[in-house]
Amino acid sequence: MAAHRIAACVRLFSRTTSVLAEGAGPGALPLSPAVRRLVDEHHLNAKSIPATGPKGRLLKGDILAFLDAGGKAAAPVVTKAAPAVSATPSKSKQKFEDQTITNIRRVIAQRLTESKGTIPHAYASVAVNMAGALKFRQTLAKEGSKISVNDIVIKAAASALREVPVVNSTWRDGVASVSPSVDISVAVATPTGLITPIVTRADSRTIEDVNATVQVLADKAKSGTLKPAEFQGGSFTISNLGMFGIHSFQAVINPPQTAILAVGAGRVALGADEKPTTVASFDLCYDARVISPDKAAEWLASLRKRIEAL
Repeated sequence: MAAHRIAACVRLFSRTTSVLAEGAGPGALPLSPAVRRLVDEHHLNAKSIPATGPKGRLLKGDILAFLDAGGKAAAPVVTKAAPAVSATPSKSKQKFEDQTITNIRRVIAQRLTESKGTIPHAYASVAVNMAGALKFRQTLAKEGSKISVNDIVIKAAASALREVPVVNSTWRDGVASVSPSVDISVAVATPTGLITPIVTRADSRTIEDVNATVQVLADKAKSGTLKPAEFQGGSFTISNLGMFGIHSFQAVINPPQTAILAVGAGRVALGADEKPTTVASFDLCYDARVISPDKAAEWLASLRKRIEAL
């Protein structure tokens, strides 16, 4: 039992003497716990206090005498902070250039804000195998008829709108109305902004007629010679960014219309026969007040069926 007590005392002594004086260099004597507590409590520098203990050891009495004599805590070392660097460059170094907003850009901004702020947008998407459409286009080209993929989409969309007429609707003053005519607005980029000239009665036109009409309207749009009747109205809109390499996107409804189709670029994927083919994403954005999800899906299925049947 005595041996255990001696060993415990040795361990306690070892822990006690392991605490060294703050800032002491090599050869400094250890501080006792009582001395260390006073040094820490009063934020003192042990090296600056005269020691009277054996072999220069600092005693508790030395600390108390130092304090009674008016001893003060060591002055804290103050590091001068580096000047703050502003995350925003000074106005004198900024080189911004104000751009004039054209009237057409103001109208576009107003209508987009109105659309997103007042229309409950809902979305549905489908991948369409474009292999048949591309072959159909090549066949017509050999016969002398140059048509685009967009022409094929316009014609197929018009037929699908006849099959699912609720997608060919407008919303005005809280009233939804199915349009009697399939008039498809086609988004065209111009130097002054996006404009949507209208292919009227698209369902009753041949695909060659659709192509010729779109070309005439696009030329007028880019030259700024469209008449109001040629871009105001419409019952459905198609926006195609495939020619810019965009594979998929979601468009904003063009009020008072209730739906818009976003067409992406073709990409290689495995078809139903597990062979490589070209597919494209068709994203329908629709007004949830007028068109239900099942009708949106029905319309997309009709569109896909007509394109893939070519």
